[in-house]
Amino acid sequence: MERIITISSNNMKKSLETKKILSEKLKSAGFCISDRLENESELIISIGGDGSFLKTINDFNFPNIPVVVINTGHLGFFAELDPSEIDEFIQDYKSKKVFIQEVHPLKANICTKDSHSTIEAINEVVIKSVCSRTLHLDLMVNENKIQKFSGDGMLISTPIGSTAYNYSAGGSIVDPSLDTLQLTPLAPMNTIAYRSFTSSIILSAHSTISILPEYRFENSILVVVDGVEYKFNDIVNIEIIRSETKIKLLRRSNYEFWKRASEKFL
Repeated sequence: MERIITISSNNMKKSLETKKILSEKLKSAGFCISDRLENESELIISIGGDGSFLKTINDFNFPNIPVVVINTGHLGFFAELDPSEIDEFIQDYKSKKVFIQEVHPLKANICTKDSHSTIEAINEVVIKSVCSRTLHLDLMVNENKIQKFSGDGMLISTPIGSTAYNYSAGGSIVDPSLDTLQLTPLAPMNTIAYRSFTSSIILSAHSTISILPEYRFENSILVVVDGVEYKFNDIVNIEIIRSETKIKLLRRSNYEFWKRASEKFL
């Protein structure tokens, strides 16, 4: 039976060169290569940076087969190996010295006066104003009103996404083995007139976060999902929960999250 590996790459010169080398080495090792996600594909290899990985996941509609990332970008937090480690990786993969790390995306249900949309995110969902005005939002968790928030916006992240925009916004790094959601305020106002949380909130992954915009100047809201912007008018409610979808990240046997975090951030 043919063993098919799907390779997805960005268009950077280094990525394309890596794809060519990788394809030749995989063929020599007995694998068949495809640019598409085949029914028989057993692995997806994404070549690029974290952005390329997120694009691959979305292009292949959140696939249920393992994904591994070869880093040809900058930070490469999702990446499992560099181009120089291809030979070692193929040997580890063939000898099954790998394991699967399962991560749950977020699911955002966005209800407007006229429509309903559902979008999934690996890293985070961000709610922001369209025109850089102060945003006023009612925040509810499990149908309990927590606060009326005023500031630039709110960011809800997964544990695996806690090292992305969330970290830059002052949120906490969360071990991906923990079952949580994190809500981080963006430039919250904390004055006599407005009282908002000024630090991130860690919630159970089984929580339901509801955000209800209050419109004072305009009726448009930006919902930014893993860096991709969606503009909505007349949003009534944004409900964010953990998705039941599972993304399978292929890791080599020596992978350890906090070792990776210290290498990338400290």
